[in-house]
Amino acid sequence: MLKEVNTAKILIVDDLPENLLALEALLKHEDLSVFKAGSAEAALELLLVHEFALAILDVQMPVMNGFELAEMMRSTEKTKHIPIVFVSAAGHDRNYAFKGYESGAVDFLYKPLDIHAVKSKVSVFVDLYRHRKGMRRQLEALERSRQEQEVLLAELRQTQVELQHAVRMRDDFMSIVSHELKTPLNTLILEAQLRKIYLGKNNMAAFTPEKLMEMVERDERQVQKLVRLIDDMLDVSRIRTGKLSIRPSRFDLVKLVSSIVENFMPQLNATGCDVTVELPEYIEGEWDEFRIEQVVANLLTNAMRYGAGKPVHVKLDVKDGCAVLSVRDFGIGISPENQERIFRQFERASGSEGVAGLGLGLYIADQIVKAHRGTIGVSSIEGLGATFSVTLPLGESTATESAKPRLTLVETGMHSAQGSASGSSGLKA
Repeated sequence: MLKEVNTAKILIVDDLPENLLALEALLKHEDLSVFKAGSAEAALELLLVHEFALAILDVQMPVMNGFELAEMMRSTEKTKHIPIVFVSAAGHDRNYAFKGYESGAVDFLYKPLDIHAVKSKVSVFVDLYRHRKGMRRQLEALERSRQEQEVLLAELRQTQVELQHAVRMRDDFMSIVSHELKTPLNTLILEAQLRKIYLGKNNMAAFTPEKLMEMVERDERQVQKLVRLIDDMLDVSRIRTGKLSIRPSRFDLVKLVSSIVENFMPQLNATGCDVTVELPEYIEGEWDEFRIEQVVANLLTNAMRYGAGKPVHVKLDVKDGCAVLSVRDFGIGISPENQERIFRQFERASGSEGVAGLGLGLYIADQIVKAHRGTIGVSSIEGLGATFSVTLPLGESTATESAKPRLTLVETGMHSAQGSASGSSGLKA
């Protein structure tokens, strides 16, 4: 392979076969490859295929002479840089030589040929060709190196931007975590201090069974907040290391969603959100019940945070072999440029500076849904709220069985009312 790369190609053109053979024998060398052409037309065909270090042309040829062939070579991009040496029997006629140089020659050889002159001139042109080729390879290598360096530099800049973004996210995250952890802890501390004061004053009226129940419920809510924060951070760690476990089991998704909404009623009441729940009779499938509960809880939490004091609509249906859950709020909404970004970790919607949360809920929900081969998305208009939709594939056997007559629940306060299976109701307790 190396020998083939270092071999230089020489083109000799003469209409007399004996001249071609004689010149070929003269030039024969292990690092030279000689190509013979008996006419200008044959030479042009070879020139289109090969890269030659030198062309040795006989001047006097029928149809197209050497000068005309040289002019054609000079007018073509592929061949215009090939050195041309003319072979002539016309002696050292100046006009003849001038015409040759004008047509593109770099040198002349005169018949009868001087063996040493031929070999030395060919050797010079071959060395020049190899030098040019080596320079070209070096330039190409330099250009490749420059392009690779530009790519690496661009990657380095991108990495630097990502690192700076990661540092900002880390700092923001630590600030938010600190705040989010302190909020329930401060509440618990204040509650404890207040009870200590009551006890110090022997104020037993503050510890009636009803008030004790309220205290326990308040404490429980704060502890649950802490547990959710810790669970979210642990889930992010599991997702990053690919250790988020999914344990499918068959269960009724309608029952799960209904139970989650019921458990959220105290928080929904506290934020002033009336919730409307539209559910079929049942939807069975194989999913990880604990993880799907996380998804629904995160979507409800998100709706409460960004749509406080406004209605929340929860709908569950079956479409195209999938269970489809949608949670709609009427809060601040999400701009188009932020609708993809909010599913990344630590990202929150614009205008959410005063809203609590780590910015992990939607990221975790997205990863859980993807682990179930499902999809999650959002449609929103700023100022008019947002609708988050989750699709979860059903098995073939359950896809046709799960769509049953629909009932509607309208939740207000701590109460709920169910419509009959034959239609929808708009009852409020």
